[in-house]
Amino acid sequence: MEVAKVSNVVKKYSYIRILNGINLSVKEGEIIGLIGPSGSGKTTLVKSIMGMEKIQNGEIKVFNEKIPSIDVLNKIGYMAQSDALYEELTGKQNLEFFGRLFRLSKGEIEERIEYVSKLVDLEDNLKKRVGNYSGGMKRRLSLAASLIQDPKFLILDEPTVGIDPKLRFSIWKELKELKDRGKTIMITTHVIDEAEKCDRLALMREGKIMSTGSVKELKEKYKVNTVEEIFIL
Repeated sequence: MEVAKVSNVVKKYSYIRILNGINLSVKEGEIIGLIGPSGSGKTTLVKSIMGMEKIQNGEIKVFNEKIPSIDVLNKIGYMAQSDALYEELTGKQNLEFFGRLFRLSKGEIEERIEYVSKLVDLEDNLKKRVGNYSGGMKRRLSLAASLIQDPKFLILDEPTVGIDPKLRFSIWKELKELKDRGKTIMITTHVIDEAEKCDRLALMREGKIMSTGSVKELKEKYKVNTVEEIFIL
């Protein structure tokens, strides 16, 4: 089953094409990684899938509904590159706010906060103002917020930037478990070992998807030994 389908999508800023005829399908229960150099269009693509960017041509469907769609947004967890947090509030108050946005009950919010704060190792810092968090702590809270409503489709844009290797390992362990529970995950990354953890990769360059396939398939296609070599082709 396809969770998302991107068909011939074009996105322009002025006369510059940021996305140039993108075609991509996202399968249920997979972790798909978007890789490619900075400026290749990865963030614009994920924002377009969310309905945050207006496209000039083509069509995007998520859960078989045309984007943008308010109903579909409730099924998607999104973590942007930039942290969208209320720094005057505590970590817990931020999570409560996002939980209420998705109309979770008070009991559901408390249950989800307990789960996501443990996942990102912020249990002991929930009462602190976010303005006093380090950059890494803010990234961890942003990830927790993206999971608050238990989404079916998780879109993560460079989620582990500024996070230490031990916590990165813990987060990826949980992402694998989420996948095993039927969740679908799309992730943009520049971290090589993260790319190698994905079931499938989509290589982007200059607003186009050049290739898709497993790590093994892409290595064979480009005749390289590592994912890192694919990045610099």
